[in-house]
Amino acid sequence: MEDDFDFGDKVPPAVNRMGNVIRDSDARGFNPGLIVLLVVGGLLLAFLAGNYALYVYAQNTLPQKRKKPVSKKKMKRERLKQGISAPGE
Repeated sequence: MEDDFDFGDKVPPAVNRMGNVIRDSDARGFNPGLIVLLVVGGLLLAFLAGNYALYVYAQNTLPQKRKKPVSKKKMKRERLKQGISAPGE
């Protein structure tokens, strides 16, 4: 029974083909999925860096946002809440 399965030096054809694929993997070049990932990641990083640069530039160069002027009616109401009478009353 032991003599029936004596292969000796013979290698199955499927294993022989897989050995060539492993040896030739460096010759094919980069993985296309990796290239797409690097391009998309690079574009995202460039977009975020550009937004940050524009934000810093705008903070340094643009004037401060002006507050809306308070109406005389609201000022009078605030003074009355604090107990200070408006002049002329």
